[in-house]
Amino acid sequence: MSGLTLNLDTVHLSDEQFYQLCQNNRDLNFERTGRGELIIMPPVGGDSGNREADLIADLVIWNRQTNLGYTFSSSTVFKLPNGADRSPDAAWIRRERYLALTPEQRRKFPPIAPDFAIELRSATDDLEMLRAKMREYMDAGVQLGWLINPQQQQVEIYRQGEDVEVRNLPTELSGENVLPGFSLNLSVYAL
Repeated sequence: MSGLTLNLDTVHLSDEQFYQLCQNNRDLNFERTGRGELIIMPPVGGDSGNREADLIADLVIWNRQTNLGYTFSSSTVFKLPNGADRSPDAAWIRRERYLALTPEQRRKFPPIAPDFAIELRSATDDLEMLRAKMREYMDAGVQLGWLINPQQQQVEIYRQGEDVEVRNLPTELSGENVLPGFSLNLSVYAL
């Protein structure tokens, strides 16, 4: 089952109402598109959950060594400039950008696009919806994004101002100038 999308174009949830909806239904994962559609995300299975945890762990270890920013899990909702509220599977923001937010902004859904975002396609995810989400991230200012697609044994690399690069798995990814010194070996994703 992929996420359930509800058209709320006549409801117009405010940011505070969306935040309260999420707080009052903590057992559900919500996202909101820039068009105001509410997406209810299903939980992932064991394989996807394990892979996501590994991705976050690698990112956290690198960040603890460099102390360059902050790492976020898929439970974090970011308020993007187009009005969307999105939750990448893993994300990272440079320290100075995140600390420029007020304590209240950091406590709720931070009104900031991450510098880096990862989406890991689970067996139930619609690929075109994930690609649209990646484009939305890039339009919001994300500098580097990876869409890891174990089902098709590929990874799509999104960079600001460039065409999407597609690589076959297994491969080694670099954090480039966004995450200096970070690399990720995706041989574990090759079937």
